[in-house]
Amino acid sequence: MEKYRDGQRELHCVFVDLEKAYDRVPREELWYCMRKSGVAEKYVRVVKDMYERSRTVVRCAVGQTEEFNVEVGLHQGSALSPFLFAIVMDQLSEEVRQESPWTMMFADDIVICSESREQVEENLERWRFALERRGMKVSRSKTEYMCVNEREGSGTVRLQGEEVKKVQELSTWGQQPRVMESVGKRSGFYPATLR
Repeated sequence: MEKYRDGQRELHCVFVDLEKAYDRVPREELWYCMRKSGVAEKYVRVVKDMYERSRTVVRCAVGQTEEFNVEVGLHQGSALSPFLFAIVMDQLSEEVRQESPWTMMFADDIVICSESREQVEENLERWRFALERRGMKVSRSKTEYMCVNEREGSGTVRLQGEEVKKVQELSTWGQQPRVMESVGKRSGFYPATLR
């Protein structure tokens, strides 16, 4: 870790943002992940009962829509939703983390780090594949790539052929000091670009 702190080695980080994360969780995936995490079946049934026949309306300036069924996603505003989302992400990360050990998660954001641009790009692709297989999606407009201690010409990271936005400072992540503190503690450095 001293090699990163002293600027002797590059550290490539991709800050992944999930697109409408809570809205995209498939219900069957939720039940599966709850069971796989060891949640007692009676609690799985209680949560299923909460989600069965979920209905909502949309209010706007000119009135509101007719009621309609909500068949995917977690309940908005529910105190239980962050916990349920964490269960889904924990199960998903078990599969992916085996091959990309420098991965950190905070709420619906993921940080993937590696010593090489190629490896971080490969790990990003693994995460994309695992997420999409479960009905979730990487927000390409909010996902950012940053190289700490960058040597000249270290290149860019691509996701399915599309270039990930390269930044010197993190725009949205910088507003989350706990994430940055976690990156600093786990990697052994806390450079000015992460403050």
